[in-house]
Amino acid sequence: MFLQILQNTPRWVFALFVALLWLGLRQTLSRQMGLKRVLLPALGLTAFSLYGVLSAWPTQPLTLMCWLLAASSTGWWVQRQALPAGTRYDPDQQRFTVPGSWVPLATMLGLFMTKYVVGVALAVHAGWVQEAGFPLVCSAVYGGFSGLFMGRVGRLWALALRTDQAARQWDASSPVA
Repeated sequence: MFLQILQNTPRWVFALFVALLWLGLRQTLSRQMGLKRVLLPALGLTAFSLYGVLSAWPTQPLTLMCWLLAASSTGWWVQRQALPAGTRYDPDQQRFTVPGSWVPLATMLGLFMTKYVVGVALAVHAGWVQEAGFPLVCSAVYGGFSGLFMGRVGRLWALALRTDQAARQWDASSPVA
């Protein structure tokens, strides 16, 4: 059955897996990046997560509410966590220095596998689309991943705002020559 599932998987799914694997592996290395480079992957993966809910259960608004609740609560929780040691923001260059981490890779592949497993489960057991628990749990899992992505962006954005504000205060208190 597993081989049949893989044979019926569209080719683009494998390409997406490789792209996410490459993107995630790049994040295991320390790097510098601008806010756009931080924000765009998070927005894309959040859209992929939301698409997972809307494509599987387009007529069940409760699934969207579960996604939103999980995304917002997870995002809120992530924003309250300390940034990894070595994370900095340079206001002059408007760039972040971010230490390498395996967490983004695990999160991206977790979202990918969730979407894949849900797709296979719904193909094999079409009746699960209408079940009460399955759509809600899946939507909450999708939302949790979105909260992780967007919470990370929120933490970096907050660092940039704090650093910019501190730099402006320091400039204002410096004696004028």
